[in-house]
Amino acid sequence: MNLQKQPSGNPGVSWLFLMAWRDLRSNAGKLFLFMSSIVIGIAALVAIQSFGNNLTDSIDSQSKALMGADYVIDSNQEPNEVVVQIMDSLGGADSREINFASMAVFPSKNSNKLVQILGVEGGFPFYGELETDPPSAANSFQESGGALVDATVMLQYGLVPGDSIKVGSISLPIEGALNAVPGRSALSSSVAPAVYIPYEKILETGLLQRGSRVEYKYYFIAEKNQDLEVLYEAIDPRLDAEGADLDTHLDESRRLGRRYNNFGKFLNIVAFIALLLGCVGIASAIHVYIRGKLRSIAVLKCMGASRRQTFKIFLIQVAGLGALGGILGTVSGVALQMSAPFLLKDYLPVDVEITLSYPAVFLGLTLGVLMSVAFALLPLLKTWYVSPLSVLRVQEGEDVRTGKAQLLVLGIIFLFLVIFALNILDNWRYAIFFIVGLLISFALLYGMARLLIWAIKRYFPDHLGFCLRQSLLNLFRPQNQTSILLLSIGVGAFLISTLFFSKDILLSKVALGDNENSPNIILLDVQSDQVEEVNNTITNKGVPVLNNIPIITMRVEDINGRSVNEIRNDTTSNIGRWVLNHEFRVTYRDSLIASETIRSGAWVGDAGESEVIPISVAENFANDARVEVGDRVSFNVQGVLLETEIASIREVDWGRIQLNFSVLFPGGVLEDAPKFHVVSTRTSDDLQSAELQRSLVSLYPNISIIDLRQILSLLEGILEKIGLVINFMAFLSILTGIIVLIGAVRTSKYQRIKESVLLRTLGAQNLQLLKISFYEYAFLGILGSLTGILLSLVGSFFLAQLVFEEPFIPSGEPFYILLPLLTILVIAIGLLNSRSVLNTPPLEVLRSESR
Repeated sequence: MNLQKQPSGNPGVSWLFLMAWRDLRSNAGKLFLFMSSIVIGIAALVAIQSFGNNLTDSIDSQSKALMGADYVIDSNQEPNEVVVQIMDSLGGADSREINFASMAVFPSKNSNKLVQILGVEGGFPFYGELETDPPSAANSFQESGGALVDATVMLQYGLVPGDSIKVGSISLPIEGALNAVPGRSALSSSVAPAVYIPYEKILETGLLQRGSRVEYKYYFIAEKNQDLEVLYEAIDPRLDAEGADLDTHLDESRRLGRRYNNFGKFLNIVAFIALLLGCVGIASAIHVYIRGKLRSIAVLKCMGASRRQTFKIFLIQVAGLGALGGILGTVSGVALQMSAPFLLKDYLPVDVEITLSYPAVFLGLTLGVLMSVAFALLPLLKTWYVSPLSVLRVQEGEDVRTGKAQLLVLGIIFLFLVIFALNILDNWRYAIFFIVGLLISFALLYGMARLLIWAIKRYFPDHLGFCLRQSLLNLFRPQNQTSILLLSIGVGAFLISTLFFSKDILLSKVALGDNENSPNIILLDVQSDQVEEVNNTITNKGVPVLNNIPIITMRVEDINGRSVNEIRNDTTSNIGRWVLNHEFRVTYRDSLIASETIRSGAWVGDAGESEVIPISVAENFANDARVEVGDRVSFNVQGVLLETEIASIREVDWGRIQLNFSVLFPGGVLEDAPKFHVVSTRTSDDLQSAELQRSLVSLYPNISIIDLRQILSLLEGILEKIGLVINFMAFLSILTGIIVLIGAVRTSKYQRIKESVLLRTLGAQNLQLLKISFYEYAFLGILGSLTGILLSLVGSFFLAQLVFEEPFIPSGEPFYILLPLLTILVIAIGLLNSRSVLNTPPLEVLRSESR
């Protein structure tokens, strides 16, 4: 330390800052890299929080434009007399809409596609606008009887205004391309692109048949100063009783906010881990830095400095570095968030207005100081207990015991982390579990490092060559960096490999399967009188009919003798509203399928002569309806009441791309009930699929066709996009680990220079010294990476079993890609930082020792 004599009397704050600055200036290179890790973590956190706040504000401010009105009443069936009376009491709907999925044909291109047909009447949208090309088409299509077609579909099939589109039994001219619709993102449009047609044309299509999945919407403009929350409380329960629902633009705002908030919280956690890794680097840096300053601290105390003054000098250094890191990180984070809307615009329902988020900026500016000081307190405690007599006897690596103060500091750090995690997760239990899990992971990595050091000491391989022996000795020499390097490498490997494993788990849930019995084409809304002809059309194309599933629609009439209306009016009932209001689509069969497992009761595949029909319900129905095996539920099948008894409760894997049902009837009951069918088949390639779809759509326009390969491709694309974002966050985490690695090597550089001088004095050559460094960092790289990957393997196993409930088949990518790459990276960094060690003349070290 560059010492300056204290002024007479009690030195003021200015002297402390001067001493801190003088010492920092001469040692800036040792600490700058560790400050960089704080910069990266804060930049990631500020960028994510700023963008999240901007998104929330944009959703709130644009909630009316998202809905297109102040509030909407919707139903899956045509409104009955009671619902019509309620709407009339509200002044009548200002606009109405009917929408459903259907196949659309483009005759000029000999092509077809599954689309969302929306029949609109009135001035919808009242907020926001239908963005069309040409702009006039948004207002003219209702009067002219034309159609607005999604712009992507227009581009994909080479359509232009004036071409025709066939919907059911009618053909309409295309008025224009639909560029944007209130509340619809490009992601939702990619599944079923929107096609707007006049409301009165819907009945002419002939597509509204038994079992058709239709949604009716009625849009309203609120009166001036009308309290929508009061309106919701008064009207929605009455609508629920009639199978309808009321949503206000406030509900839309809250719903979208929750949807995008969860993903933001996940990214916050990843950024927090990156920041925490940087703090571990700060703690390690200060630990090694203070150990090298013990003699200077003792000299200061001999000159009259108190323990409080010496402590403050180094505390000021740490706080200054943290403040600078917070400023640089915040500026970088604000700049980084500017790119987020361009990267995610296709997946967001609103245009995000980028503004300066003051809470995120404040968090970034303060977090640098708070985290740096909190994690540096433990090594800084050593300055408090250094005795002035240590100037005569201090030895390198001397351990200064800090007593109970360590426990107090550890408690402060733990409390700080829990509070910060609570801010991210907004749940005390999750915050504590997250921090405890994180500490366990860090403890396991640190324990592995200590175990390695102990094992090498205890079972040192004396028979190895000189270079290997020396590299192993370096792992537990004084001021070694084994623990911090294994920790930083292991955490980075843990994060990256978890992404690989998680992606495999997610993809396994949407995999179609490659066996010949796995369907990839689904035909919906096949009427009973069409089944035989549809099957013949399929088989004539050389394609098998894999499934013919009958679908019957029904509603719950009563549960254990209590009518639905009685349960609705019971304010103490905890039965899920969706069970009471939902129109269930059920089927019947005599056996279970692969996605179903009986959890309680016994499966009954044939009703036989039973007076009460034995049924099987999924766990979600049983939990929300509060029923168990043996309970009774009555269903209304278009006016016919069916008394049933729950014979079994099934666990259903809803993640599989196939038809699953909440309610399942046995054979011998519903065969004569009004129904429609779902037929599935499997085509061998895209050409065969296209030919089959064209034939079916031309013959049976009411049938909707879903190509599961397109859905799978879409899901994989979504996972890939999300994976890019998560991989970027993981890259920030591993980058902080690299910076910690570089800094750790540079911090102990002087110790390595002295060792190289001694070894060269004993006759060692530069090549041998390079080999020693190579072996040492190879050990650290392999062990750190392998430990992180194995921890991730265990964690991903529990993730698959407990969260996704899927069999875990680990990917080999972390082992044959991540492990060698990280090891090579560690070796490269170690060797690059060893060059200056080898290039330092021995006399320079001897002169510095003699001073």
